[in-house]
Amino acid sequence: MKLDILAFGAHPDDVELGCAGTIAKEISLGKKVGIVDLTRGELGTRGSADIRDAEAAKSAEILGVSVRENLRMRDGFFINDEAHQIKIIGMIRKYRPDIVLCNAVDDRHIDHPKGSQLVSDACFLSGLRRIETEDDGKPQETWRPKHVYHYIQWKNLTPDFVVDITGFTDIKQRAILAYSSQFYDPKTNEPETPIATKNFLDSLHYRTQDLGRLIGTDHAEGFMTERHVAVKSLGDLI
Repeated sequence: MKLDILAFGAHPDDVELGCAGTIAKEISLGKKVGIVDLTRGELGTRGSADIRDAEAAKSAEILGVSVRENLRMRDGFFINDEAHQIKIIGMIRKYRPDIVLCNAVDDRHIDHPKGSQLVSDACFLSGLRRIETEDDGKPQETWRPKHVYHYIQWKNLTPDFVVDITGFTDIKQRAILAYSSQFYDPKTNEPETPIATKNFLDSLHYRTQDLGRLIGTDHAEGFMTERHVAVKSLGDLI
């Protein structure tokens, strides 16, 4: 299956928190989008890996993505080496996306920048024909995405560009809240974590509002890029 966009997250819920509004908008425009989670989030303080699996499936259905896969790397302990890069390369060659979205380049959770660099490196390596991979016993053809963009997570990094997601914040919120084990719930007896506070949920909305304010729209999501942002003409800017 050829996808237009393939979004990677170190943990289930990373993609939703960072770029669910953009994904929902692109799908509404007819784009085929997939999600690949590197780990099952098994080290998470709340819930369990099995619960996260079910929540990820529910969120994928809400967003309407074409496919969601989990590479089952070790939460907290995966590294950027050949074995892990080969797994990512296999996904890139399988789905042949034009655009890859991945974790923040710098963040509070150590898996986020690790995942960011791992996916970025694999995107380059996936275009080298002397790296051989297989899918269901069949050789895969090389493929290098045209663009690699990094969404923003815990830290308020300065984006290189923003996407207007006005009209898509409700679906972003529903996709996030599909992970009911992870986020604010005043009735739960689970331990409190930094992302399980009301302030955290509120901050996600504040951020989209503030980025929207800065570009003259209601809501937006920010991204960082590895190369200069280019437009065909000045009229492409909003």
